[in-house]
Amino acid sequence: MGFLRSRLEAALADPADRALLVWPTVLGAPRVREEFPGGLPEAELLARAGAMLPQEDPVRAWRDALARFPDTADRGPGGWVPQRIWEPLSSLVSLRSGVTLLALLGLPGGEGYPLAAGVSLFNAALFHECHDALEPLWLEAEGPLKAGLQGLILMAGGFHHHQVQNAPGMAGLFEDAVEALGGSGELATPWGTVAYGTALGLVRERLAALEDEFGLRAEEPPWERLWSLDRPEWELM
Repeated sequence: MGFLRSRLEAALADPADRALLVWPTVLGAPRVREEFPGGLPEAELLARAGAMLPQEDPVRAWRDALARFPDTADRGPGGWVPQRIWEPLSSLVSLRSGVTLLALLGLPGGEGYPLAAGVSLFNAALFHECHDALEPLWLEAEGPLKAGLQGLILMAGGFHHHQVQNAPGMAGLFEDAVEALGGSGELATPWGTVAYGTALGLVRERLAALEDEFGLRAEEPPWERLWSLDRPEWELM
């Protein structure tokens, strides 16, 4: 969804722009929409946003969001409401924005921010967003670092396909991730070391679950079994 992607790209490029995710989180929340059917009064909106971003000036952040992204909100009879483009999906947008914001809050800025964001997004099961965080690092990298980042991106992509129950896409990306990452279980980068060994074991476990007792890929994936497996995590050291 372009609405979310544009804000994520901004938040990944500049930690200060994490504030852009606050407004759809608040305005689209089902309880807010139920409590304020005519719109959320601006004072209430700023108070709720300020509680989520204690280090930011909510007034400045709100004005900045409206100037850069006019599709953030419309005026209703009683206050601000989700802009009509995303209003039909407001509860979903609110949830996704909120989970993404939670994953990015508290991360250190500076050169290590993109990698830290990628790891945190992966651990929040935001695998597509993890891909978006790591891709710029991969584009600039060379040699073993580039290959390792590609392996992490492939792993994240495989888990994304798991989420949407695309078994062929999941299997293909997982197989490529296993090949790219090898067996060390760690990727040393200029911004810290990513420990991915446990997650890679879960990748192999999922690949094994796709095969029947004869070692052949089952025609119908065992989704119940796949969903019962542990959720993967990376560790940034």
